[in-house]
Amino acid sequence: MVRILIFLLGMLTADRPGRQEAARYATGYASPTASAGTDTAPYPPGYGPDRPGEAGPRPPAGAGLAAAPPGAVAPWPAPPRRRRRIPRLVTWTAVLVVAGLIFRRAIAAVVLMALSGAFHLVGLGVHLPHVKFAWPWQTISAGTTTNTDLGPWVLQKIEGISKPALGQVSFNFYFTHKVSKSIGPWPCWYASTFYAVGHAAATVNLNPGPAWWAPSAGHYRLRVISPPAQGKPGHVAVSMVLPTPQLPQSVHDVTIDNIPSRPIDTQHSWTYPGLGCGLVLKPQFAAAVLYSQAQYIAYYKATHVAQVTGPLIRTAETQAAQTIRDNFIQPTVNAFGYTLDQFTLRWTAAGGTG
Repeated sequence: MVRILIFLLGMLTADRPGRQEAARYATGYASPTASAGTDTAPYPPGYGPDRPGEAGPRPPAGAGLAAAPPGAVAPWPAPPRRRRRIPRLVTWTAVLVVAGLIFRRAIAAVVLMALSGAFHLVGLGVHLPHVKFAWPWQTISAGTTTNTDLGPWVLQKIEGISKPALGQVSFNFYFTHKVSKSIGPWPCWYASTFYAVGHAAATVNLNPGPAWWAPSAGHYRLRVISPPAQGKPGHVAVSMVLPTPQLPQSVHDVTIDNIPSRPIDTQHSWTYPGLGCGLVLKPQFAAAVLYSQAQYIAYYKATHVAQVTGPLIRTAETQAAQTIRDNFIQPTVNAFGYTLDQFTLRWTAAGGTG
């Protein structure tokens, strides 16, 4: 009885116009209430086989259901939704955060130095924590341990040095330029004294070649005092031998400046400033002549006078030691979890055994 009632109710509601319209629209057919200008062709508006690049008619919507009546067309599917890109602000924020994490020690040191200077400027005695400036590759990570033989690694860095170390020194000196020429029975001479500043440089060959670094020569030693353990860095000591600094090799290795246009002192014969000596001799005091004479004098002082050669050699030795320690040895041992506790640099004549 109940089944008969359900069947009768279905028969009564199946022929309603609203349900028929919904059923047709759901299966992909056009509504009878559509406007008269609707395109009922099997192609969507603006498409067809006569247009280049089009594959042909769409497959009928609702395939597998009831066949579409003639003249009916299914609605054109909606275009796919574009995937949202990551905002540029989020990208740059992530990049800055990563850079801040990598260079956090250097950033913290700079910020604390700026704050300390600002507080000192306004007269506030605020105690700030001390953070030593260091780049990421100079920082030893906690828990770093290594069994790598450091000796060949450090020596490889030293053998990559291509430029010599220069020790430059400036020194002051006076020089006299004299010209003499007899005019008939009268001796005629003219002399002036000038002030000049000389600049000379001594060089150090930081990489004398593979034969210099051979183990039998004994010019390089690296000793591990203690290895890294329990998050603490290890300790090493390095000793090296290099050829002694080389003084200027030619007069062209010395430069001169501060040669004034006027001499600080002048001497001449009794005939000067007579017409003969004044016109014949004084024009020979050209700037090029004075510079050449001063350059030769400065070269002699830079190679023979102890007051000049001593500072030249000491300056070259200091710069060479600083260059090798700070630019080659220290960063290399830090990268393997060590600190450089001791660095010794000795000097010997080229070709010696040290």
